[in-house]
Amino acid sequence: MARAGLNRDRVIQAGAELADEVGFEQVTASALAKRLGVQVASLYSHVKSSRDLKTGIALLALAELADRAAEALAGRAGKDALFAFAAVYRDYAREHPGRYAAARQRFDPETAAASAGPRHARMMRAILRGYDVPEADETHAVRLLGSVFHGFVSTELGGGFSHSEPDPEKSWDRILEVLDALLDHWPQGER
Repeated sequence: MARAGLNRDRVIQAGAELADEVGFEQVTASALAKRLGVQVASLYSHVKSSRDLKTGIALLALAELADRAAEALAGRAGKDALFAFAAVYRDYAREHPGRYAAARQRFDPETAAASAGPRHARMMRAILRGYDVPEADETHAVRLLGSVFHGFVSTELGGGFSHSEPDPEKSWDRILEVLDALLDHWPQGER
């Protein structure tokens, strides 16, 4: 019998909160059941398995991130949009490190297509329309942006920049300036 007040959304939300506290990899059905004050078997009234729980957390994180990014991009273009989008990713990762890690999970093709992942790609492509990136190169540019944002944020969250100068904030700003210049002068023609 399902515990009163628990449903799939509440279980996933509690799992996301736990992920932010202890790390996404540490989220287990038993840890979540303990947090919610229920038996592990009770969770399975709401999620099929630990994998289903983790997938739910990842989908929640992607949707939250997409909603924040869409709000930040409204009415912006070019450099302003690029900087706003990047800030959303970095801020979200800092506020919700477990959810951010969850959002990096690999999905099967059907789940990926139904997730907010395609929204993220569409928003990045919309940013690129403010630059002179040929349509044939958009996927390359989207991958570049994603790699830079994720690489920086992951290294920063892992403490990789804490041992040297300059302050990571200065590097972040400089990297975004360089990305803006690169996108503004994207090489034309087939390579």
